[in-house]
Formats: sequence, structure tokens, C-alpha cells
Amino acid sequence: MKTSRRNFIKAGGALLVGLTIWPAVKTFAGGNNDLKIAPGADADKKWGLVIDMKKCWPRYQEGCRQCFAACQKAHNIPAIPNKEEEIKWIWTEPFVNAFPEQENEYITAGIKDKPFIVLCNHCENPPCVRVCPTKATFKRQDGIVMMDYHRCIGCRYCMAACPYGARSFNFCDPRPYIKEPNADFPTREKGVVEKCNFCVERIDRGETPACVAACPGGALIFGDLNDPGSEVRRILAERYTIRRKPELGTHPSVFYLI
Repeated sequence: MKTSRRNFIKAGGALLVGLTIWPAVKTFAGGNNDLKIAPGADADKKWGLVIDMKKCWPRYQEGCRQCFAACQKAHNIPAIPNKEEEIKWIWTEPFVNAFPEQENEYITAGIKDKPFIVLCNHCENPPCVRVCPTKATFKRQDGIVMMDYHRCIGCRYCMAACPYGARSFNFCDPRPYIKEPNADFPTREKGVVEKCNFCVERIDRGETPACVAACPGGALIFGDLNDPGSEVRRILAERYTIRRKPELGTHPSVFYLI
């Protein structure tokens, strides 16, 4: 069989991608033995988020996007028109994408046809942290999974390991796509990965995340999962919630009321 030069290059590229992703997949399946917890945060806290979609849907259908706008403004998220290069910290997915393991033909249309807010899950057992070769992504003692943009080398192992698609890569310089830069938060540059950080800069000041503060319907509830008296713990104790892809053992800190 004759092999053209183009097909040969394609085959070599596929092999290279496979060899690049394999270490991430292998580590993801290897357990939590090498997960390092970074000091510097309150170890008594464990931050979590409850998203009440029934409160969100009516306002969302009316055009409310205040949580997205607040996140974008607070963190200098660029508005890149090319969908293949866009940067996403918080966005929506249909039920089948957000909860593929719970999709079945008997789910009511009132749920499966609705959009679901998704973001980084700040997992208790984050595979992205274990695969990062430079420790650019790390987990604080309070459970928040962070990014150090200066240490990121753009290898995208973390993107391959994240089962939620919660990370974005800057294929181009994002700064020209930021209309009103926020001087209180660093802008990124081409070649680094970024994601939701639970608004750690606000949490450390005793404030709630920007998306939570901006939500007019109270659909986003943020709090300390270690505090039995917190609102998030009360909701989790009184109402049934679901998490994304629980079968993977990552133990997300984001819960959904549907």
C-alpha cells in the first residue's frame, strides 16, 4: 500500500498526540497518591457551591446573564469571537453534556432540554493537579484548585486530565479582546491555561464569588462545606442534589438542585 506524505504526517501527528495525552490519562487513573496540597489558606474551610437551576431557568429564559458578565469583568476574560479559541470560566451546557451518565430516555423534557450552568468543579480529588509537570495548577488547603499563570508552560496536560472540560487555552493573545481591563486582576498571555478560581481574590477578603453576588434570583449559593451551620450544608442535608460524573471519584465541590 502506498502512503502519501500527507497521510504519513497525519499518522505521526496522531501518534504524538496519543503519547502526549497518555501520561495524563494514566495518572488520572492512578489514584490520589501524589496529590500535593498547597499551604496558605484556611485549612478549616472547604468551599462549595450549590446551583439551584429551578431558580435560574426562568431568569435565564428572559435573557439574564449577570453571573457570566460579572465573572468576565472581574477576571479579564476576553470576548474572542472564534468559538474554537474562546475562553470560558462559567457557561452553560445541555443536560446530556453536563450529566452524560444520568441521561436516559425517560428524563422529562423540563430537565433535559434546559441549559445547566457549569464551571470548574474544584474537585476534592482533582486529576488536573496530579498531571501538571510544573505545579502551575495546585489545590489550596480550603479546596480551591488554582492556576499560577507564570508557571504554566502550555503543555495542556491538565486539559486532557479534566473530565469536565473546565479549562481553556489561550491560543492567541487575549488582551486585545478585553474591552475594559480590571486592574485588580492579572491579564493572561498567549500559551497559558486558565479556568474558574472560585473568585479566590474575593473569598480572601471575606466576600462571595462575583457570580454569586451578581445573581438576582439567588440561584447560586456559596459557603463552607465544613461548617454544619452554613447554608450550603443546610441545603445538602434537606434537599437532594446531584454532581457531575460522580462515578469518576473526583468528588466535585459544585452541587446541583434540579
